[in-house]
Amino acid sequence: RFVVDMVYTEFISADALIRSVKRTEQKLTIYDEERPVAIQLYGREADAMAEAARIAEESRPEFIDLNFGCPVKKVAGKGAGAGLLRDIPKMLEIAPEVVKAVKLPVTVKTRLGWDEDSKVIVELAERLQDCGIAALAIHGRTRSQMYKGDADWTLIGDVKNNQRMHIPIIGNGDVTTPERAAECFDKYGVDAVMVGRASIGRPWIFAEMKEYLRTGEKRQILTFEEQKNILKEHIIASVKWLDIDENTAIESVSNQHLKGIIHSRRHLASTPVFKGIPNFKETRIAMLRADSLTELFNIIDSVGEPEVRI
Repeated sequence: RFVVDMVYTEFISADALIRSVKRTEQKLTIYDEERPVAIQLYGREADAMAEAARIAEESRPEFIDLNFGCPVKKVAGKGAGAGLLRDIPKMLEIAPEVVKAVKLPVTVKTRLGWDEDSKVIVELAERLQDCGIAALAIHGRTRSQMYKGDADWTLIGDVKNNQRMHIPIIGNGDVTTPERAAECFDKYGVDAVMVGRASIGRPWIFAEMKEYLRTGEKRQILTFEEQKNILKEHIIASVKWLDIDENTAIESVSNQHLKGIIHSRRHLASTPVFKGIPNFKETRIAMLRADSLTELFNIIDSVGEPEVRI
């Protein structure tokens, strides 16, 4: 709705998908209004990743994306995600097997390297391209950095400006403002920028970026009240997804303790909607402790936009 050009599913374990784990299979659900969409897979074995890609293809995404970049210990520590940056031959075994397994375009997301001493992305990009992938997204940090420090876009630019590269290059990392998005396009020449954490609790950031890229002017796309309504809409969607079936009226569960609210708390905690409102700490705590829609929405509705934020 906010004019983003492409979205990705939450990454999906290839092993769990092959075992038909119900919660994992649920992540394959795609709504037409989300398209174009990529189903993102992670795993450490070529056969399993290829089979998972075939299963994912049945959900009719526009792309299959391979996550070779997740840095968290439970993924990378088991040799999947960014763990494959310590086993490049295995990564280069998985990618072509998935490409051969499906008819859809296959894309890859990865990082600069495992650590400061092994930033291999410029050579690795060429080798992944030779595997037949259709595009490459690069996060400008090493695995050892996790999400700390600043993303280094220099090597992303080096990959894009490598004359041997012909597939689209997507830059990722610290793209948090419309101005930064424009700078990444202008300075590094990437074909697209990927926004992750900055969109949490702020899905309209993409419309703000598109407006800035189009006009060179930064402006607020939504009013304060409209932003609050989007937050509430997001919470309701989460409740419908996790707590009730499509035939249940949301009003009938408004006073129940709901998993969907807990699932949405990260977005409430991260949203900039309430940033700068004076003396907001206690209200924020109450908002994050609320576990029914009635209680939570009463708190959100009670917050008014101050004339001047601090």
